[in-house]
Amino acid sequence: MRLLVVEDEQLIAEAVATGLRRESIAVDVVGDGRTAIEKIEVNDYDVVVLDRDIPGMHGDDVCRWVSASGSSTRVLMLTASSELRDRVEGLELGADDYLAKPFAFTELVARVRALGRRARPAAPPVLERSGLRLDPARREVVRDGQQIVLSKKEFGVLEELMRADGAVVSAETLLEKVWDENIDPFTGVVRFVIKQVRRKLGEPGLVETVIGSGYRVR
Repeated sequence: MRLLVVEDEQLIAEAVATGLRRESIAVDVVGDGRTAIEKIEVNDYDVVVLDRDIPGMHGDDVCRWVSASGSSTRVLMLTASSELRDRVEGLELGADDYLAKPFAFTELVARVRALGRRARPAAPPVLERSGLRLDPARREVVRDGQQIVLSKKEFGVLEELMRADGAVVSAETLLEKVWDENIDPFTGVVRFVIKQVRRKLGEPGLVETVIGSGYRVR
């Protein structure tokens, strides 16, 4: 999953981003509304965590813009107000969900994952294929009853491949969804992580290379 955090309070932004990255989510961070729109125009985000009161362009206007763009990107609006009127206003602007500060981080993660599922074609909460079972919420991978320990990036890559349900996923898409904007687009990191995933999953091999196209789970 690829996510944008729009928050002008740096400590909050970095704390949220760090926590989400630990959940195998690729996160970019900006501190104002205009930069947020520039990022959304360039990158295919699943979810935008949007503080309502941000400089440059108000969060309400950013939310309206995302909603009017027809993008599948989902918006989770953050605000310091817990008043019912403010929550209703946020949802009427086009936000998909609303969370008042202060919030429990576990709730933020749960809401982000729920919105991420809605940003894509419907998929079950637990992904299964060819004897492989991947649970994104628990961050667990099991093959034929045996638990497999993966790094954050390995888990993220395998999750994207499992969500494709046998379809080919390009290296470019994996970079887009699993790494943040600081990754070198010409890096060989996808190939390396795929190699590590194959090694940990064991035999017979499940991750297939489709020459010139990408990768898929058999």
